[in-house]
Amino acid sequence: GSHLFRESMSMSSGRLVLDTSLGAISLALLSAAAPLTVNHIKSLVSANLYDNCCFYRSDFVIQCGLQTPDGRSVPNPYDDLSVNESQSPANKAVGNKRGTAAVAHWDVPDCGNSEFFINLSDNMHLNDAYGGYCVFAQIQEEDNESWETVDRIANVIKNDPQQRPRIHHIQVLLV
Repeated sequence: GSHLFRESMSMSSGRLVLDTSLGAISLALLSAAAPLTVNHIKSLVSANLYDNCCFYRSDFVIQCGLQTPDGRSVPNPYDDLSVNESQSPANKAVGNKRGTAAVAHWDVPDCGNSEFFINLSDNMHLNDAYGGYCVFAQIQEEDNESWETVDRIANVIKNDPQQRPRIHHIQVLLV
């Protein structure tokens, strides 16, 4: 009994599929590592909050949030995340490795806002910096399309910081 339970805890609890102007990114949600954070992000996605927003940063992460490709801010009618799960043993075990997605936050550690980033390389210092950045999803290792899309977005922004690849829509899939 407990073996099956343990195994199901480590498995993905669905995924986010980001439909961007440069391709699709599929992120497996990590509910066992960040249950409250995953629920928060799923509620923002379900409210279509990210539709027509963009990726605007590319250095050691690509970051997206509530701004449109022409630079306008999109209001978040929902509260910021009131908890930071980055210090839990389950979240530390995942860590800010290449291909993981984590919630951005202000310099106040115990919060998370509606922005998130995808790590372009192993950024393990982010596990503790400013109270830690909570990982809530990751690209599956064999998912070449998602890896290529992430790298394409990063390169487009690096080559021209005015470029802001658009997120058309994000959907939550249960498998």
